Amino acid sequence: MSVSVAAKFARRELRGGLRGFRIFLACVILGVAAIAAVGTLRESVRAGLADQGAALLGGDAEIELTYRFADEAERDWMESVADAVSEIADFRSMARTDEGARELTQVKAVDDAYPLVGEVELSPDIGLEAALAGAGDRPGVVMEPLLLKRLGIEVGDTVRLGDRAFRVMAELVREPDPSRAGFGLGPRTIVAREALDGSGLLSEGSLFSSKYRLDLPPGTDLSALQTRAMEELESSGARWTDARNASPRVEEFVTRLGAFLVLVGLSGLAVGGVGISAALRSYLAGKVQVIATLRSIGADQRTIFLTYFFQVGVLAVLGIIGGLILGVGLPIALGPVISARLPVPAVFAAYPAPMIEAALYSVLSVLIFTLWPLARAREVRAAALYREAAGGRHGWPGWRYVAATLGLLGLLLLAAVLFSGNLRLTLWTASGIIGALALLTLAAMAVQRAARLLRPRAAGHPPLGWALGAIGGPGTTAGPVMLSLGLGLSVLAAVGQIDGNLRQAIAGDLPERAPSFFFVDLQKDQMPWFLDRLDGDPAVSRVDNAPMLRGIIARINDRPARDVAPGHWVVEGDRAVSYAEDLPERTTLVAGDWWDDDYAGPPQLSFAAEEAREMGIGIGDDVTVNILGRDITAPITSLREVDFSSVGMGFVLLMNPSAVEDAPHTFIATVYADTEAAEEAILRDVTDRYPNVTAINVRDALSRVTDLLASLASATSWGAAVTLLTGFLVLIGAAAADARARTYEAAILKTLGATRAQILSSIAQRSLILGVAAGAVALAAGIGGGWAVSRFIMDTPYAVIWPSALAIVAGGVVVTLLAGLAFAWRPLRASPARILRAQE
Repeated sequence: MSVSVAAKFARRELRGGLRGFRIFLACVILGVAAIAAVGTLRESVRAGLADQGAALLGGDAEIELTYRFADEAERDWMESVADAVSEIADFRSMARTDEGARELTQVKAVDDAYPLVGEVELSPDIGLEAALAGAGDRPGVVMEPLLLKRLGIEVGDTVRLGDRAFRVMAELVREPDPSRAGFGLGPRTIVAREALDGSGLLSEGSLFSSKYRLDLPPGTDLSALQTRAMEELESSGARWTDARNASPRVEEFVTRLGAFLVLVGLSGLAVGGVGISAALRSYLAGKVQVIATLRSIGADQRTIFLTYFFQVGVLAVLGIIGGLILGVGLPIALGPVISARLPVPAVFAAYPAPMIEAALYSVLSVLIFTLWPLARAREVRAAALYREAAGGRHGWPGWRYVAATLGLLGLLLLAAVLFSGNLRLTLWTASGIIGALALLTLAAMAVQRAARLLRPRAAGHPPLGWALGAIGGPGTTAGPVMLSLGLGLSVLAAVGQIDGNLRQAIAGDLPERAPSFFFVDLQKDQMPWFLDRLDGDPAVSRVDNAPMLRGIIARINDRPARDVAPGHWVVEGDRAVSYAEDLPERTTLVAGDWWDDDYAGPPQLSFAAEEAREMGIGIGDDVTVNILGRDITAPITSLREVDFSSVGMGFVLLMNPSAVEDAPHTFIATVYADTEAAEEAILRDVTDRYPNVTAINVRDALSRVTDLLASLASATSWGAAVTLLTGFLVLIGAAAADARARTYEAAILKTLGATRAQILSSIAQRSLILGVAAGAVALAAGIGGGWAVSRFIMDTPYAVIWPSALAIVAGGVVVTLLAGLAFAWRPLRASPARILRAQE
């Protein structure tokens, strides 16, 4: 028979409606919608960044220098290529009140040209120029409301930055370039650059960044100007950013989070695939007589396969369209709400890329999970009209279908790698899904076998025996129930374990491992009093201090550093540089030799061992570091173990003293105090005596990181929740498909004298057994998946988070029980006489 005949058969069967395919459609729609929604959000943020690049950047381009201002020649060059130049200094400082309150703030010192693009919103709306002019003999500042609240002051009050007193003139409602602030450890303060003269905050060696925003002539070729800037400012350590990529870190973060959530969405597609396969098997099981009839009138295996393949294709297309409408329409409809919560602009629209991505994933998933049921349907013989056993062949389908399935799996993995851009994470995710499916399949087989073996021993407990018979007997839905629920719970359990271990890695054992404060911008002549104050405090258990400069690794072996180690955090941005004559305490040398005492020869460099290994460099390699505009090239002569996880003092780069000690620099110190009262006293004494010194509370900083992780975990949990919802729908489908068998079983049991309570108990026990079994496997898979990601992807210590794990398993048991009881009403109400007459 021809393809047209199969299409005609498929069209006629579809006229009967979608009964039997509701779960199929729901699984496809949910899977497509989850991936399309994540992709739409990702593309909306990208479009917002591209559309408002100049506004986010504060100009058409920006040149950033580390801990120094541009010299006259550099400033002249900038003014020669731009219509206007705005100079900004960005740094951290302590804001203090006369009443003794003090808080860390991120200060932006601006000139008269700021902002080149956009407007600063203040409350009251007095204009930035008027606000910074101040009142009386005091210059003005504007501060975020949160900072004013923490300091306990209001507009009109006095606040101190360094040695200068300022008048708070307004609350900062919005700054036009928030994406350029980076990860701030304190709320924002804006002040006039000239008002900081004499404050002691921007002295030589102080930790600040200077940023020069350029308003360029229309039609300027940004790429050509960037090349020219890097040539003109080659030895300055300058970094270039322009409106084409105004927020590279934000965009990279959104891309990576989106990729991770799409991979979580693929887990949902896998769960949905189980439901798709189960729904199709159930549907085809009810079509055995129809297929046998078609075979008896001459339909060959190919026609049977194509008939139901066309039906699946039509329904899959409907599901994909529905999923795209939901996945794209929902973010667009909620665009104003989402935009209000995002720190960057987003342009919500229907973007082709995420729609194509979601549709491709769904098509491949549907094909993977429907090929085998369709292959078995073609094996139904005409003899099935007379003998049920002739309905079809069980076991593996033909080798062609196995090969096709493996090929489709390969295409799905390839698409995931290409779309996510993360081979390692994709392979780990795929391995986890396949491993969990295999484990759940084996567990379902084991549960069914155990049920058959244990049923005779439950003779004294009829409801339990009936439950075991339903699980281990013919036509059982134990497999789909355990696969769908178990995989959904596995994903949720793994996310819970990863989140819990990340939090523990940051905050666990904090008093024993982390300092109370980082003190920065300590001047050399301030160190004697500072150390004397802490040495005499019995509540201080440890003080570490070191000289600190900041530098940019410009070249490695005379090649651009970013070409040698692309994407590595050490070459992205500036790094702390220190010097030491002797090997520091608690430092282990793992390779090379430390320089001799009083060494005064050419510069030498000691590098962090793990970071050197990751970057592919080692002993003898030359590293060029740009410090305050000066290039210093030194060979790596030793490698050290540096434990950054302790949140203590650690430097990737250590140099011999004669190489850098003459450069302007300050000192950094970490203080370990035993009590909060001691911390408050230390903070008060140090910042009162030296207003230029900035104190960073480690607990506050870690709290910000923990809050960030909480938002990531929340986003990931929502993705996992979609997977669990899909699993719940599959569970409902399996329960609905099982309702007919349970109705016939209940009729038999009622005829034999069973009560409704006994039948309900049997259904509940069956649900509990399957729920506990699926939950136990999900617990093992979630713990294993969490361990693998924490150990090999996040590189953090791992410990089982039992409350999270057990809560998820308990939730799975409850869900299974509720689904089973929800579909128990029909078997309990069924009339035995009517049901048994229908079987005649």
